[in-house]
Amino acid sequence: MTRLGYARVSTPGQDLEVQVVKLKDAGCDVIRSEIASGSSLAGRTELETIMEFLRAGDELIVHRLDRLGRSTRDVLNLVHELETKGASLRVLEPEVTTAGDMGRLVVTVLGMVADMELQFIRDRQRAGIEAAKEKGVYKGRRKSVDDIEIRRLAANGIPKAQIARDLGISRMSVYRALQSAPEVRL
Repeated sequence: MTRLGYARVSTPGQDLEVQVVKLKDAGCDVIRSEIASGSSLAGRTELETIMEFLRAGDELIVHRLDRLGRSTRDVLNLVHELETKGASLRVLEPEVTTAGDMGRLVVTVLGMVADMELQFIRDRQRAGIEAAKEKGVYKGRRKSVDDIEIRRLAANGIPKAQIARDLGISRMSVYRALQSAPEVRL
């Protein structure tokens, strides 16, 4: 049986070390880690790698269930995929495994708690933004690219999709910049 550890933090300022130490102490043969949001499975390449590598009898180990995911559906889908492969999930805090009869029930409940916690975080964030707007201190995220540059490129005949790709922004940002002021001819 191979024990594969998975550690995740949401932002670069957070530390993976505590999780990695706990996973080593749990006997993980391999530990993969990444910096990615837990609100969805999208873009979590290290977790995808682990899921591809797992075989029958293997065990995926995480420090806490919210490190695996904050969506009950995502967690249950991962547990189902593990079961399909003949592998199991082990959560270190609180200690629970899907290898036993009660494990899946406990993981379902913990997944629901993680899901609720994510909603609470979003609610607090929304309330904080509204309070900041009322005080006049919230202006939204700073623009990463100047609207004038976008308008200049568009005026030179570069397609909107290409502008977005070249500048590393969404097409919607390009459209907003072009709508915010009259066309600039350069």
